Amino acid sequence: MSQPEAHTPREEIFMNQSDTWNIGWLSANPSPDAVLFGEFREGLREVGLIEGENVKIVLPGSEVGTSPFERVQYLIGEDVRVIVSSATPVSLAAQRATSTIPIIIVAVGDPVGTGLVSSLAKPGGNITGLATLLPESSARRLELLKRGLPTIASVAVVLNPENAANEIGWDNTTAAAKDLGVQLQRLEVRSPEGLEGAFDAAVKQGADSLIVFADPMFIMQRRRITTLAATHRLPAMYALAEFVEAGGLMAYGPCFPVMYRKAATFVRRIFDGEEPQNIPVEPSPEFELTLNRAAAEALGIALPPIFRFRFRRGEAIP
Repeated sequence: MSQPEAHTPREEIFMNQSDTWNIGWLSANPSPDAVLFGEFREGLREVGLIEGENVKIVLPGSEVGTSPFERVQYLIGEDVRVIVSSATPVSLAAQRATSTIPIIIVAVGDPVGTGLVSSLAKPGGNITGLATLLPESSARRLELLKRGLPTIASVAVVLNPENAANEIGWDNTTAAAKDLGVQLQRLEVRSPEGLEGAFDAAVKQGADSLIVFADPMFIMQRRRITTLAATHRLPAMYALAEFVEAGGLMAYGPCFPVMYRKAATFVRRIFDGEEPQNIPVEPSPEFELTLNRAAAEALGIALPPIFRFRFRRGEAIP
């Protein structure tokens, strides 16, 4: 399907089309997460975008290639009218590949700090969407870990130095550590093969607790990571509730299913004629603070009841 003329509003084209419009799905992994993909599809339906009727979701499979740039090039070749992109590395690849196709970011860290947008209020360029990393979120994780375990003194921080959002999170966590009077150990992990060594180093350096940042690789390896934390008896705070579901102790972070459903409203706004440069980037509508009771009992610790609740951003933590 040919691209519309530049002077023709997208809304007019979309409302009068007889064909379907393609939505590109770009994630860190060739196979989309079933739950998150399902939430996005349901969100599309809620705003009148019906797969198989007026829209089609294009998924670059494993045969396309493993690099984010290869997958985004595939989507461009499939004439997608918008790209929904999750995670910072793949979103940066999409940004490098196109400055004209609107990009909706989801589950992306600090989009301003990583250069994806000029500002949250006025993104500029062709990118808008939802951000997961608020300036205070990384610091809040350390604060909550300290609140739940007041005696901790040395916290190992597992991060991927190739993820720009992780570096921003490290800076925020470092500032919080000074205020809380705890020492940090920086443990860099660039591949799954480095996980065991990182946990061994944490124990050897005397860590008494752990924080694991959000990264696509860590999410894919979440069961392995939570098992390592349990084996080394390190109480751990994670960035996503999915780690708690995989056996981790506790997590503070955005509610991904809510974010992916919300992303569909951005797609609708683009199809209705709004320009991404004028659509403010929004934070996650909900943050979760969760606890795995079985993991806590296995470690012989008791945590306050606040670790069992989900709350919306802006609500006070008791």
